[in-house]
Amino acid sequence: MAGSTQKTIALTGATGFVGSRMLDLVVRAGYQVRALTRRKQDDRPNVTWVRGALDDAAGLTNLCNGADVVVHIAGVVNAPDTAGFEAGNVAGTLAVVEAAKQAGTRRFVHVSSLAATRPELSIYGKTKAKAEKIVATSGLDWTVIRPPAVYGPGDGEMLELFKMAKLGFITLPPDADGRMSVIHVEDLCQALLALLPEREDFTAGIFEVDDGKPDGWTQASFAKAIGWAMGKRITPVGMPKLLLRLGARADRLVRRGNAKLTEDRVNYFCHDDWTIDPNKRLPTQFWQPQIETRKGLKDTAQWYRQNDWL
Repeated sequence: MAGSTQKTIALTGATGFVGSRMLDLVVRAGYQVRALTRRKQDDRPNVTWVRGALDDAAGLTNLCNGADVVVHIAGVVNAPDTAGFEAGNVAGTLAVVEAAKQAGTRRFVHVSSLAATRPELSIYGKTKAKAEKIVATSGLDWTVIRPPAVYGPGDGEMLELFKMAKLGFITLPPDADGRMSVIHVEDLCQALLALLPEREDFTAGIFEVDDGKPDGWTQASFAKAIGWAMGKRITPVGMPKLLLRLGARADRLVRRGNAKLTEDRVNYFCHDDWTIDPNKRLPTQFWQPQIETRKGLKDTAQWYRQNDWL
């Protein structure tokens, strides 16, 4: 990428599912990267690992020093209580914004979530909406991107659906005709890459990205696509909200802090429209999705098998 050899990116969440892909991508694109990590990482070319966390002001200041752009991916998707979401998504974002301002970094790209459009439905969505406000009032040259459900090789969140598909069924929210948008992790990272330069088109912009499927997927059609990717004909099973709530309590008892189905997620799952707003798409001259979802799901299933995740 022209001129990018001089540019330095500060990256949070660099060891996570999305962040690790983004790290690979920006390095390949010729950027220098300063990447936040809690623990020691292997050395790699063009990457400076910075020890720290979202609640470590000194570490964040060190991370942002000398960076041209901050890409804030780290956040909390699942927590046992409100405090966990607030710490990771609200206080964490505020701390990264403050560190960027102190370091004199101008550009700030923030990864939010489609959940932020419905803050009343979940603590997760509410804290992501608060984080967006922090970024929008930062005085930085900012852009927010709101991905829908992100999938791809190495994703632990959708793994449960693939495991169910192996058994011939997938449980769904009560409304199997409810709609949803999805995006492959590589397409999301390509969108983030497109947002790195300072451009008037991006400044103070909130963008929503997906796989390009008009009107998204129904819950049932997406479940069947996962079944197809697994080589299984599956039965989508709509679950009443009460049963999902009971399931959340059971999951909490069994997996405690690692529960995947939480009370917070039940409200979120049961909403009948998680599609992106087409008017908020990134302009096509800057980015378009490249990965057809059925093929992406098949590649994901293959990765799960090869890595013994299923």
